[in-house]
Amino acid sequence: MSRTVQARLDERSEQDLALLRNEGHSDSEAIRLALHEAAKARRRKSALRLEAAAAAADPDDLAEARRVRAEMDAIAAAWVESE
Repeated sequence: MSRTVQARLDERSEQDLALLRNEGHSDSEAIRLALHEAAKARRRKSALRLEAAAAAADPDDLAEARRVRAEMDAIAAAWVESE
């Protein structure tokens, strides 16, 4: 079911809408596209945040990260000493 929404656009929003209209979108298409893209970006950020939190809480992941960091530190120290 579709519904109508009204919004007052500030100058930046007007410019953003003009950009999308210049790509051939009507006002309605442009606004739907912008809402879709914004929601998709937020979902992606939320998923990344959840993934990072899960990794930070996983003892195996933390141990692996510490092991890799120690290896990289050793390589970096050997590299600096050889200069």
